[in-house]
Amino acid sequence: MNKVRVLVGTKKGAFILTSDGRRKKWNIKGPFFAGWEIYHMKGSPVNPNRIYASQTSGWFGQVIQRSDNGGKTWDAVGNEFKYDGTPGTHQWYDGTQHPWEFKRVWHLEPSHADADTVYAGVEDAALFRSTDGGKSWTELPGLRNAKGHLWQPGAGGMGLHTILLDPKNPKRMFIAISAAGAFRTDDGGQTWKPINKGLKSQYELPDPTAEVGHCVHNIAMHHSRPDVIFMQKHWDVMRTDNAGEEWREISGNLPTDFGFPIAVHAHDPETIYVVPIKSDSEHFPPDGKLRVYRSKTGGNKWQALTKGLPQKNCYVNILRDAMSVDSMDKCGIYFGTTGGQVYASANSGDSWFAIAENLPSVLSVEVQTLK
Repeated sequence: MNKVRVLVGTKKGAFILTSDGRRKKWNIKGPFFAGWEIYHMKGSPVNPNRIYASQTSGWFGQVIQRSDNGGKTWDAVGNEFKYDGTPGTHQWYDGTQHPWEFKRVWHLEPSHADADTVYAGVEDAALFRSTDGGKSWTELPGLRNAKGHLWQPGAGGMGLHTILLDPKNPKRMFIAISAAGAFRTDDGGQTWKPINKGLKSQYELPDPTAEVGHCVHNIAMHHSRPDVIFMQKHWDVMRTDNAGEEWREISGNLPTDFGFPIAVHAHDPETIYVVPIKSDSEHFPPDGKLRVYRSKTGGNKWQALTKGLPQKNCYVNILRDAMSVDSMDKCGIYFGTTGGQVYASANSGDSWFAIAENLPSVLSVEVQTLK
């Protein structure tokens, strides 16, 4: 029977939750790196026991941790992230130019083909790659050439928070930056193009149809259809069917189209999940009811999933990297909250239960399905 491993990054350490294929009883280990912010953890598709973690502290800086035994032990590997050449400047909140400054690693994305190759999305927004298991890092500077001088931080900073590797084309990648937008490379990261046509940001940009400057919160794809990408934006849920060349809105009947995470069902590429919150100033579920919304039609028609979730006095938030899926049958859906709960569904969202409670505020959730 397959096993499931859930990697949970929190504001005060990392936790690893494991269960057998029934996903009823869960074992919790941690905290690892207690007291440190763990922005993201992710396992290698090539070697699932190779796990990378981003360990960050305002006092002690950034450290990349790596485990080669499924999280039992860890080694600090690389912590040097230097921008290529003379970084120059990007736009600041007030419209002036501001120098690029490395602050932290927001997201780690291991290669589909090589356990020693891993990508890092950082703040200030840039993409780095390691080919030696996280020991050393080199920037892919072509990304910042895609109008980087016009990129501007969002409320939470200017972080490269999402990296999608095309499983069918190793030279193609998609990334998203808050608040610059989504970008694509077709040549392995040498050159990039903004892919934001169709996005509208009427309250955020002087030009709501600008090529860059859109606050993209998260993007997701199904491995079988890498040209189809779903997006949760700062207002609006969007979809592209041509690898980002043009987007259309699919918010439909959602109670609010503001939120952070978006995920795709492991076996049905037209089934997607979002967690709406009230607004960009009130980061909690509408009416204090925690509801995951599922569309089985690729958007526009949405169903509230509430069974097992608190339906009164719930004022938590779910951050952009805090939702993931397993590849079991039936597909499992997982998400963590700023209140320290991790919820799971073993039946594609029909019902939910807490597999962890009273953790520190959850920053990220990633799931591994193990044979």
